[in-house]
Formats: sequence, structure tokens, C-alpha cells
Amino acid sequence: AAQVVLPWISGQSASENPEEWQRMLQWVERDQVGGLIVSTGAPRVLLAKLNAAQARARVPLLVVSDLETGPGMRLRPGGTDFPPAMAFGAAGSEALARQAGRVTAAEARAVGIHLTLGPVLDLNSNPDNPIINVRSFGEDPARVGRLAAAWIAGAREGGLLAAGKHFPGHGDTRVDSHVGLATVRGDSARLATTELVPFRAAVDAGIEGMLVGHLAVLGIEGPGAGPASLSPRVIGGLLRERLRFEGLVITDALNMGAITGRYPVPAASVRALQAGADLLLQPPGHPEVIDSVAEAVRSGRLAPARLDQAVRRVLEAKARAGIHRGAAVAGDSLAARVGVPAHAAEARRVAAASITLARDRTGLVPRTRPAGRVLHVSYGEAGGAFTAELTAAGWRVEHARVSARTGAAEFARLRARAAEAELVVASAFVAPHQYRALGLAGGFAAFVEGLAAAGRPVVAVSFGSPYLLAGFPSVPAYLLAWSGSEASQRAAARALAGLAPITGRLPVSLPPFHDAGEGVRRPG
Repeated sequence: AAQVVLPWISGQSASENPEEWQRMLQWVERDQVGGLIVSTGAPRVLLAKLNAAQARARVPLLVVSDLETGPGMRLRPGGTDFPPAMAFGAAGSEALARQAGRVTAAEARAVGIHLTLGPVLDLNSNPDNPIINVRSFGEDPARVGRLAAAWIAGAREGGLLAAGKHFPGHGDTRVDSHVGLATVRGDSARLATTELVPFRAAVDAGIEGMLVGHLAVLGIEGPGAGPASLSPRVIGGLLRERLRFEGLVITDALNMGAITGRYPVPAASVRALQAGADLLLQPPGHPEVIDSVAEAVRSGRLAPARLDQAVRRVLEAKARAGIHRGAAVAGDSLAARVGVPAHAAEARRVAAASITLARDRTGLVPRTRPAGRVLHVSYGEAGGAFTAELTAAGWRVEHARVSARTGAAEFARLRARAAEAELVVASAFVAPHQYRALGLAGGFAAFVEGLAAAGRPVVAVSFGSPYLLAGFPSVPAYLLAWSGSEASQRAAARALAGLAPITGRLPVSLPPFHDAGEGVRRPG
């Protein structure tokens, strides 16, 4: 029973958190868990921690991590950061997606990670989705499937297993499943022609795992539907029978609100296995979960053959990763494999190819070295590297940061400064994050819309969600960079300054303003 359980560990060292380090070793030695899901940490610390765990394991551990935006998402500091999936959708390049998979695999395996929870196979067809957004490749099923298949191929070339998510599709939802139970309303016919298309492409590409979301599939199971992660009709019917998937089925994290708000975690874990899941991800109180699974077998509620089948798939995944030949990872080559210049160059290539000019009604982009002052007003955490790159291009930039708490007096001062500027650049970093609202708050949107409505030359730049345009629909120019990473900020600045071409296309529609596939191209 323990082989199907993956508890969470931090990326902290033994000296930073000795109590957790000892707990981890107990989980491995006493509980004999099947693996671990690891969070953020420095590469050398993660390597040492995972090697210590593997040294205590009777059966080698399957180590899992979420590396959606590249290894730098968890290997921090030091790992390579990529823009999110929607940037690849804007670039439209399967070659770039494949190379990103290779880079992610190289750095993940260098520290002892065997399987990543990705790529995201959801179609972000709902602009109000609070948690998927730029994590998706886009809204076109065939394009998402092609890009995902390319990423999977690259990861496999580097020896990294992949588990696509969130089956059967979290894109057309309005609830963050970290908080509550999201609903999918499409019926069987709708799912077959839309949401399931990328998952089918991933299965055809040989993906090793599939993560099933905590989603109520109302069109299949009716108004009383529970989470798909606990549903025999979704796992057995849709995934196993219709898509003919034979690999490892993983539940989404069992500490999420969609589960903990409805069920005791041990009972939900047994239900997930009964439904056909093979791996229980991140259950809180995992020793009780293991005992509950064992008791379910003894009482006849869970067939021994079902548990054997799940364990066999876990062991097959471990064998596919090659860890039966030696689970320890040598640290002497870490510096040559993680965060190397060649990998950073790949991230910059993606960022540059993804820059998308959704509109430019008055010819503001590109702007080659303005004679006057440029006012850059940034909302959120990004914007420093963008300003630095514009300054390096010879621009005279005044940079002001605002937030949801910025008051009316400060916006009034900025309006006065904008009246004297040759150009106003309004940038925003808003990206999906669990347990947090997605969107602009405070007076920033009204400030930008007021400048645009008054005829001021304003370029709005999004370093995240493309749907921010709804907050300032009058802006004459709207540039999308998809990410607040340094690579994306510098790529956006170079595009705005005319130092690089703009070639991206919208991978999603921005209703009612722009359709998917639109994009104004500009030569460098």
C-alpha cells in the first residue's frame, strides 16, 4: 500500500530544517513510501536530500516535481526558467517545445527527479478561468496537442517521465480546484472534439503518466458528480477505455480544497484506487492513508488485484526511469548540467519568438529611441529588467511601480507625468497562482484606460495573463510577453525598441476584441 503513496517534502537542507529531514527518512525507512514529491530548493541541496532518501529506501523512490515553466520553477536558484506554455503557443514552434522538454529533463535528472507533472494539456477556452490561463498552450485542440507531443518527446530524450494534466480538462472552468470543486459541463461529444484532443495526442505520443483533476464532469456523470480523480467512469471509462491509456494514473494533490472540503483524505484515497488511480499524490497524514488502503484490502472493499495493478504500474515507471540500476546521482557534474548558458539561450529564444502584438492602431510599435522621456508604470512584481533593457537601448525612462494599494493621489501625480511624456508604457504582471485571485485590483486599469481614452500614446504590456485588455480596452497598442521572467521582460523591451522582430500570434481569443491567430507582425 505504501508504494502508491507520494508525500510532499520541501527543498530545504538538513541544517535549514532538521526535523523535516528526519521525518523524510522515517517515511522512507519506516513507512516505505513509493516516492516523494519535492518542492523548491537549490540544486545541490535537492541532490543531497534525494540521495539521502534513496540510500534509505528498500525499493528505489520515484521522485516527482512540478516543472511546468522549466527546471528553474523548482531548482532555485540556479535552474533554467522558461516562459509558460502559452508563450510556446504564441511562438507556434514544435522545435522550441521539444528543446524545452530536453532542457527540463537534463536539469531534473541531474538532481534526481524522475517524473514531472506536465505538460498542461488543458485548453484555456474560458477567459475567466482563475488557475490555468497562461499555463495552457492555448485554446486550439490540435495545436495544443502538437506542442504537448513535441515537449513530451524532448523530455523522453532526456530521460524524464511526464504526466499530463489535468484530465479530462481544467480549461473551461471557473473555480480553482485548490479551493473548491471545479465543474466541467461538456458532454461526451463535446469532450471528444475539444478537451480530450490534447490528451489523446499525448497518449499517442507515449506519455508515461496522466494526472486526473479534482473536476466534476457534469456532462458525463450528471449534476451530483464528484471529483474525476475518484470516478471510475472518468478514469476507467474515458481515460482507460476511450483513450486506451495504459500508463500511470496519478491523482491531483489530495491536500487540495476540492478533496479536503468534501471527504476525509484516507477515504478519498481508497476511493481513488477503487476508481482506477495508481498513485496518490501528496496526501496529508499519509501513514493513516497507508493503513486505510491496507484495511480496505483486508475488508474486501479494495480488490487485492487492483492494488497489485497500481503497484505494478508504479514499479514499471521506476524501471522506465532506470532507477533500479542505481538511484543515487553524482554531484560532480551538476554545474555543467544545471542552469548552463546553452539552456538560458533556449529560454531566450522562446521568449523572443513568443512576443505578440495583439494591436497597434496608431503605429506606436516599434519605437526607435524616443527623443523625449518615456514613462513606464508597472503593476506587480515584474518590470525592472524591462526598464533596464529599454535604458540600454538609449531610452530615457522614468519607472514608477504601482499596486492594488496605490492611492488616488499617486495616480493623479502619474497622470501629470504622463501628460509630459512622449510615450507611456503601462505594464502588468498578473499570472495564475493557487489560492489567489487572478486579475487587476485597485486603480491601475482605470488609470491606463483614462490615458488611452484621452488620446495619450499608450503601449500596454502584459507579462502574464493576456485577458487584461478587458480592463483598458481603449489602449492603441497591446503587447504580450506571457511571463515576468527576465528573458521575457528583455525580449519585450527589445521588440518594443525595434531591436528584434515581432512574430507571435494569439493562441487564445480575447473576446470581444481579438480572435485567436491574430497578431501584428513587425520586422526588427
